Amino acid sequence: MSELFLELFSEEMPSGLQKHAREGIQKLFTESFDKLNINFKSNKSYSTPKRLVFFFEEITEKIEKKGITIKGPKVDSPKSALEGFIKSNNLDRTEVFEQSLDKGRFFFAKINPKIILVKKELAKIIPDILNKYSWKKSMRWADHSLIWGRPLKSILALFDNQVIQFSFHHLVSNNLTFSDEIMEEGQKKIKDFRSYLKLLDSKKIILDQNLRKQLIVKQIDKVCKVRKLKKKLNEKLLDEVVDLVEKPNILVGKFDKSFLNIPKEILITSMQQHQKYFPLFNQEDNLTNFFIIVTNLEDKKGLVKIGNERVISARLSDAKFFWEKNKAQSLVKQVGNLKSINFFSKLGTLFHKVQRIKKLGTMIADQLNLNKEKVEISASICKVDLLSDLVGEYPELQGILGSYFAKVQGFDEDISLAIKEHYLPLGLDSKIPKKPISVAVSIVDRIDTLVGFFGIGEKPTSSKDPFALRRTAFGLLRIIIENNLSIQLKNLINYSNTLYLEQGFKFPNQPISNAITNFLRDRFKNYLKEKKISYDIIEAALASSHVSDDFVSLHKKCLIFNKYLKKDLGKNILTTYKRASNILNQEKKTINLKITGEPNSILFNKDEEKLLFNQINEVRKYFSSVIKNENYEKTLEVLSSAKKTTDNFFENVVVNDENENVKKNRLELLEMFCNTFDNFIDFSKVEGA
Repeated sequence: MSELFLELFSEEMPSGLQKHAREGIQKLFTESFDKLNINFKSNKSYSTPKRLVFFFEEITEKIEKKGITIKGPKVDSPKSALEGFIKSNNLDRTEVFEQSLDKGRFFFAKINPKIILVKKELAKIIPDILNKYSWKKSMRWADHSLIWGRPLKSILALFDNQVIQFSFHHLVSNNLTFSDEIMEEGQKKIKDFRSYLKLLDSKKIILDQNLRKQLIVKQIDKVCKVRKLKKKLNEKLLDEVVDLVEKPNILVGKFDKSFLNIPKEILITSMQQHQKYFPLFNQEDNLTNFFIIVTNLEDKKGLVKIGNERVISARLSDAKFFWEKNKAQSLVKQVGNLKSINFFSKLGTLFHKVQRIKKLGTMIADQLNLNKEKVEISASICKVDLLSDLVGEYPELQGILGSYFAKVQGFDEDISLAIKEHYLPLGLDSKIPKKPISVAVSIVDRIDTLVGFFGIGEKPTSSKDPFALRRTAFGLLRIIIENNLSIQLKNLINYSNTLYLEQGFKFPNQPISNAITNFLRDRFKNYLKEKKISYDIIEAALASSHVSDDFVSLHKKCLIFNKYLKKDLGKNILTTYKRASNILNQEKKTINLKITGEPNSILFNKDEEKLLFNQINEVRKYFSSVIKNENYEKTLEVLSSAKKTTDNFFENVVVNDENENVKKNRLELLEMFCNTFDNFIDFSKVEGA
């Protein structure tokens, strides 16, 4: 058993490219080895800013291929088919023979058993894999034809301690590596993977990214313990920093305490996103003026620390200046300036948008019984912070900074919060707004966006969604469902459409209400799938003739029936419904009469018919009494309780009576029964119904 060791040494590579390459190239190796039956015990991939390393342990040295007979094209096939057969299998024409089969005469060839040396095969595999790998971002340099993440300088390739000889574009494989990142010592000869690790260790280089991560976290914990501080590590930033260093060193920097008077989000964003620092907090979870710097160099003279402190101080000085300037600028007085920011070329400016959502806010305030004035004010000023210098510098803080401005300027807490939260949710699983004013503004903002883009025909296609309308719709549904809101969504959509038209915008795609509702239903299906709701239950809920735009009710129905589907309650309902619908479907194929679900009680000649008729009417009365406050578990109990009556009916009544009038009337009774059950969901869509 041998080891395969490959190092690709390049100029410094960004974190994202490293991770993608580690995983992607490793996958190509394992796929190629599987295809060629090259076995190995384990494999690992590592990276530092300049090194991509792949290591396979206990890899087979030889591949034994058994002799086989392979079938080729028909003898009367074009000459090119035979030539292709010979070429693809590395054959000589003398090795090909003819043989007759039931379907004609074919060419065949015998492949003799042979032993393939893995080292020789690797010389072909490795350059092929490196050529196949597709970089997320790549570049060319000098006059070389190679396209790589960053300029590739050396390829170290060893198998069983021997160089695997191959060429890759302008580079030739070797057994050399650069021991120092600034290359002062030139290249060093490597015997095997163990000696390679020993060389790196002598230079304090940690090849394994997981070990670097553990070391960084451990050192940060040590700092926190000594200084009695707390860390709140951003995992994404931590992974990025791990890939930016190969000799991690931890430094503790600090900035002037006066900067703590500006919003903490500005400080944290400056440190994390702009400088790759880790902010530190006190025991009360308040941000402190200390932060962690992860460097690739030792800082014996303290110059690296001083340099980083100067950089963050300069950045925060600018932020403080803009904070003092922007917080003093009246949000209300700046609303008119939103005319300078386009919402979308065919949908006007942000000034047009806030005027629309302000009016739309009055409708939703009525529906949710909210303070109209607060909703209107929140809607009017929710986009104003986009005009500020700070949001220009920190665009990820839009809404958050507007909330701070509103607080400073004396707006009520719920108005300030609405400015911040109306952007929520930011992702599929992220936090949603919960406060009433925030919820109202968030809903009308999303409705306005959907109506506008659907109105000008910019709705998503199967492959493209450039304006993230699916995410907008999904967020809208989450806000409505997870806040248990009873709103008239179609009315809001129609009014939003009217507001656009009143501003002079022309929508050729009218009416759009149904298109948006159907779009929301498609997103609703995805929402339910994530909740592990059975697909047939989703279809049954949406196919019901009583489907409305009340997604909260639809959601509850799906949840409750999904819960009881496999239990007696669900089984009783489906069994009963299935028995009735099967008879109906069968008879409808043989008769030309229209069945409407309106039986004539005068034609009942059996008690079981009357009992079923009365049972159905009781269920109908129940549905009429719970239009607004339906308990869906109770509804299932009511539907399930009909099983005894229906069983009795089917045991004692022959639906296919000789008298055509009696037969039709009994079919009408069954139709009435199914229609009544379909008030809940369309049970015919449920698997097993």
